[in-house]
Amino acid sequence: MSTSSIAASQVLDRVLVLEMVRVTEAAAISAAKLIGRGDEKAADAAAVEAMRAAFNELEFDGTVVIGEGERDEAPMLYIGEKVGTGKGPKIDIALDPLEGTTITAKAGPNALAVLAIAEDGCLLNAPDVYMDKLAIGPGYERGLVSLDQTPTERVTAFAKAKGVEPGEITVMVLDRPRHEKLIAELRALGCGVHLIPDGDVAGVISVTDPESTVDMYMGSGGAPEGVLAAAALSCVGGQFQGRLLFRNDDEKARAAKWGVTDLNRIYQLEDLVKGDAIFAATGVTDGSLLDGVKRRKDGVLTTESVVMRASSRTIRWVKGEHHKPR
Repeated sequence: MSTSSIAASQVLDRVLVLEMVRVTEAAAISAAKLIGRGDEKAADAAAVEAMRAAFNELEFDGTVVIGEGERDEAPMLYIGEKVGTGKGPKIDIALDPLEGTTITAKAGPNALAVLAIAEDGCLLNAPDVYMDKLAIGPGYERGLVSLDQTPTERVTAFAKAKGVEPGEITVMVLDRPRHEKLIAELRALGCGVHLIPDGDVAGVISVTDPESTVDMYMGSGGAPEGVLAAAALSCVGGQFQGRLLFRNDDEKARAAKWGVTDLNRIYQLEDLVKGDAIFAATGVTDGSLLDGVKRRKDGVLTTESVVMRASSRTIRWVKGEHHKPR
């Protein structure tokens, strides 16, 4: 399904576009109070509580399908939790109140408050396991690259389509020991490898940015973040593939609980996000996608957010000033 063929949802009212920004702004502002404080759990908890409170002011019947974990692991915003007033349209929600808890604790770049919404049943209930991810920007033939290819084959095919040598391609990869072989293979091709410490939602989105030097995203990260990234790509174009990775029988059992039966399936973007969708993110710390929360000398807090909608292919950049209530 091409993004341009996605019909506007009767459920995702235009008003919800800006309401979603208010939700991510609330989470980002709360998390920002703990930037550089060295306490990942406190920063995450602050973002979660603020996001939940903001959701519960909205007139919809929301269900968290991608959240902080399962109910026994997460006290709030767990998978299956109901948010909103319970009145109005039924909406599926994928969220990460603080993508980059370690980044925030250490005052590093690219921490975000992120969410995506779609109609009931239109977001994949991805289990909280790893996902092998592959993303490229818009304008290329569908199926040009695949997770069934080796990294070398992917880069070679992409470079040919772009009309350049493989050594002119830049690939973004999460900086983890598990990616040592991937990084070595890419560098052996002469590729530029852009390593990021965390925040692979922003990393995947970077392949769609015309001003970015990043051509491709490869590597494994959380499956929930994969669904969030796919929601963003459904709004702006681009290709995404994901394959769930299982380290043990417990993770396979968790997947079965959420209806995953084919453990080797390659999920295309439209398998993860069906139909219309709204994606919103607010910067917590400064990053390549968004500026972080700032406190001016007059005490006013400033935020920068992006909100996208799949059906209209609209991208809005929102700068907010948050004054103390009188």
